[in-house]
Amino acid sequence: MTASPPGRDPGLQPERTRLAWRRTVLSWTVVAVLAVRQVAGGEPVWTDVLAMGMCVLALLGFASVANRRMLAMAAARPAALTTGGAVAAVVCTLVLAAFAVAIVV
Repeated sequence: MTASPPGRDPGLQPERTRLAWRRTVLSWTVVAVLAVRQVAGGEPVWTDVLAMGMCVLALLGFASVANRRMLAMAAARPAALTTGGAVAAVVCTLVLAAFAVAIVV
């Protein structure tokens, strides 16, 4: 006779996950604001404006993924992060990294 696997802790684990997503979005926002401020300091070129727009879109995309994940954590047995959500988070992170490289170079 095999024992069924224990259920997930309904208490602190989902709360820690929600807080982790919130901290990540807050960090993203600070990085995006500082990056836009860095670029906006001088005379804006069309490429700078395009890069800032991509940075803001990446931030909004990541915030959307994080919000969906935080809402999913409210369920008693939340579903795993979907492949599409994981890919969207990775793509947004890579866009932010590319923007960072573009403003440094």
